[in-house]
This record gives sequence, structure tokens and C-alpha cells, in this order.
Amino acid sequence: MKKLNDFIWETHGIHAGTEQDRVKHGIDKLEKVVDKAIEANHPSITFIIHSPRLTNFRYIAERETNVKFIRGNRSYLNYPKRIAGLRKKYEGKINIKYGVELEWMGADLGLQWSRSKIFQAEGADYVIGSVHFAPEGLPYDGSKEEALQLLEMRGSLEAYWDGYFNETIQMIECFGDMIQIVGHIDLPKLNVDMPEALLNFETSSHPLANKVRTLLELIADRNLSIDVDMAGKFKGVGVYPIQSILRRANELQIPVCVGTDTHHVRYYSLNFKESLEYIQEAGYESYVSYSKLIPENRTIYDNHDLKVKYTVLNKGIELLNQRLDIAHRRIMPDFSFGGSFSEFLDIYKNSIGMGDYNAIRIRKWGKSITVTNEIPMSTNETVNGLFSEHVDKPGVISSLFNTLASEGINVETARLKSNNDGTAVAFLSIKGSKGDVQSAIDFVNGTSASAELFHNLTYKENAQLPNYYGEGVYLLEMDGVKLNLALSDKVILTKHNNAPGVLLILLSALSSKNINIIDLRLGKLNNVGYSALAIDGDSNVIRNLLAKLGDQYYEANLIEFYSM
Repeated sequence: MKKLNDFIWETHGIHAGTEQDRVKHGIDKLEKVVDKAIEANHPSITFIIHSPRLTNFRYIAERETNVKFIRGNRSYLNYPKRIAGLRKKYEGKINIKYGVELEWMGADLGLQWSRSKIFQAEGADYVIGSVHFAPEGLPYDGSKEEALQLLEMRGSLEAYWDGYFNETIQMIECFGDMIQIVGHIDLPKLNVDMPEALLNFETSSHPLANKVRTLLELIADRNLSIDVDMAGKFKGVGVYPIQSILRRANELQIPVCVGTDTHHVRYYSLNFKESLEYIQEAGYESYVSYSKLIPENRTIYDNHDLKVKYTVLNKGIELLNQRLDIAHRRIMPDFSFGGSFSEFLDIYKNSIGMGDYNAIRIRKWGKSITVTNEIPMSTNETVNGLFSEHVDKPGVISSLFNTLASEGINVETARLKSNNDGTAVAFLSIKGSKGDVQSAIDFVNGTSASAELFHNLTYKENAQLPNYYGEGVYLLEMDGVKLNLALSDKVILTKHNNAPGVLLILLSALSSKNINIIDLRLGKLNNVGYSALAIDGDSNVIRNLLAKLGDQYYEANLIEFYSM
């Protein structure tokens, strides 16, 4: 039997307190739990906070304090700053993620309230949408007394649960675009029994069973994840949700997130492995976590090679998603697996194989990305090109492209490598007469400023494309066009008109803001050029530049990697 991991990448993780509430609902001293995670050698820790609620939605203990804004605005607004402070303090020691649990309080004022709160939490890694309160103002997860009061108001156990599922459906329909995960979807079992129709909903013809089927289908259609939450286990009612619901979610290919949903330091990391056993029982071999709203796939197994392959998969998902707008990022991609990645074919339903091609292809909405951690082999392709040895600093490559463009010479492909000693080498395959290329070389050599930057410029005919590759994760193809770029922390991807001088626009823009190009790959398909650049510089500056490149650029995106 395969060994399961002892660690989980939590989503519904450790609840952060607000540092001022009289009724505590989380941990104020976040450093305590971070220190505990580091001591356990955990690579990551996840915090979450509830969005503030309207005055009408309070638990008994909260009403008794007469404090209206429990988990109030000031603490909520300070939450991202607290996380930023933790990340700075523990930089290099542990990855810190954070999310928001968005409270559903109805489709009127509650909806507007929630929309205002989500804007105040920009930058969060994910948002969980949860129903805690009935429209009557009573909580599903409060006291037994409150639950019995709501049960009496609704008239029957079935009506009690039907109302909860209706509210969850309404939440998804109203702000499904604001959340990534649906929280604890059978929460009412904390205080009331589950009707027989729910326990056997897979085969039951009861309207309540059909309501659950409808809810799960809506979650699948909206490309949301389900929260597998151990809090119910702590409270003696079992994991949220029950196995039958989880099995149906797996059949619908709904991703699951896992978490302890703990509110005290002593509960941190309890039931980590048990949560993986629970989803495995329902047929899952992987789950998702989130960084900057983008899903990351995680294996349940303690297998180093498999974890490495998931890292490659997550890099590819980030690449593709950051090429798309927010709405299209939510759509689940299609996968193709080949070579050593073929074992994923058994994990991801509806994926297809690529034979011996050792790579992962991820595609949706007419775009695709192909990635691998296999070092690309030399193609032995011969071309005419320009070999350069030069100073490794911003603007040098731009000046070379500028000189070539002045002679009407278009660069077809590029190979660039830093020597990490202040110098770099490049090989540019080009189309143009030898005389034009020599004129460009003569111009560079005859200009004193350029001559100081370029140590050697040589035109070569029938030269073999150099292989400057080392270990790493590689972008092999973008929309089927070969690029073979080793991924770094920041990458620019473009599609543009494949004509002399067009790429120069981008390179000149980067040079103007002192953005250094670490590596560069070019490709083309018919009249469309493709570029992939590994770069170093300020992200906001780069995004502003990319927005100003003009109509000859059909796509220009800065890709930043957050997954681990």
C-alpha cells in the first residue's frame, strides 16, 4: 500500500483572531502556530479569517457582549498586513498562505456587504464561501438551543436541511464568481440529525436527496472546490461532508480542499493524515490548495518523484491561467500526459496520453502550455545566425535587436544564457543577407558605446543551435510553438506580429525601465511570433509596460510563480 503524506497543504486552515473581540474566534498570536509548524518541518502554513458580519447575524455569546461588529472591520482590514509582517519575519523558513471565509448573509444587503468585504481582501490566496446563518438570523453551527429554535420555526427536519441547501445554492448563484471553495456543505449535522434521505441520497428519490445532487452539479458547473473539513471530527459529528456526498463529488470531478479548520494552537496539524485517508476512501488521489486564486494540485502520497511531477504540473497551470482573464481562469483545464507523467492518466479522468513525449500539456479556451522537467535535447538543427558575447545588463540585447531591425533583419529564434559573472552569450538565428548582417556587425563595432558592451559578434552560416540548458522546469511549447525556456520567478509570454522591429518594441520598453533579460526564446507559427523571456525587475513596472506595447502584440503577460 502506498504511504500517505504526514502533511497537508491546508485551505480551511488556522483561523486568525481579530486581536480585539471579546468573544474569541481564532488565534491572536499567529507566531505561536508558525513556530510550531517550523518545528515540525512543515513547508507551508495557512491562515484564514471570517469576513465581518452584519449586526443581525450573531451567535448568542456575541449578542451577550452587545458588541455589534464582531470580527470587525479594523481587524479584517489589518489582516493582510499581519500576514505580510509574518512573511517578512519568517522569510526563507516557511511559506505562509492566507484566505478569507466569506460569510453568506442573504441576497440583499448581505450580498452587497460581502462584495464590499471581498474588495478589502485583495491579495488573498483563496476565498471560501460558507453558510453559517439562516435568513432568520439563527446560526446552524451555534448552540443546540438556537438549532432547536430554527427547527421549530421551519417545522420539520427535512425543511431545516432544505433551507440550508437552498441558501448554499443561492450563495453560489449570487457570488460564485467571488469564491473558489464551498465551505462545509453539511454543516447542520453539528446540531441536528441527518434525514435518511441525505444519508442515502445517492439512491433516494426524496426531494431533499435531489436537492443535494443539484447542489453538487452546480458546484461542478461553476468549477468550484469542496471543503473537506476536519472541524466536525473535532466536534464529534464526523468530517464535513459525509462520504456519500464526497463520492458523488469525485464522480463529478469536483476538486477537494482539505483543512483542520482549527481555532486553537493545540489543534494544529491534528488529523493531517486522517484527512487524506478520508478523501482517499472516496476515490481521490489528489486535492487542491491555492496561491493567488490559482489551484495547485497536491498528491496524497508520500512519494518524492510524484511530488516533483506535481510541481511541474502546478507550474504549467499557473502559466496557462495567468494568460487568461479571471473568468476563464476558473474553468478547469484539460490535460494530456506523456512519458514519465503518464501515471497521471489514472488520476485525472478524461485526460489523454502523449505516448513517449515526456511532458504535460494543459489546455483551455483555445490556449495551451506544455511543460516538463526533462532537460531539452539538442535538435542538431543548423541555421544562419549571429553569435554574441556581451555584458550581462539591461538594454544590451535590445540594442542588438535594434541594430538588426535597422537593416530589415528579423530574428527567427534566440538562445540566451547568463554566465553569472557579468557576461552573457546569445545566438540569434536570422533571415537576411550576409551583407546586411555584416553591416549590422560593423555598425556595432564602429560605435564606441556598443563596442564596450559587445566583446564578440560573429556571423555563422549553417551553425548548430546551441544547447544552453540545465536542470529546471521548462516551458516546452506555447500553443504548440516550441520555446524551451527554463522557468524563473518571472516570465513574460507574448504573441505578436512576426515582422522586423516588432519584438524590438518589447525589448526597448524593458530596457527603458532597467529590466534585465535573463533568458529569451522565440518561435513562430505562420505570421504570428511567440516570445518567452525570463526577466528580473519590478512587477508593477513590467505590467504597465506590457499594457502599452500596441496592437501588434496580440497577447503580452507577466507570469509570476507562487506554487511550491
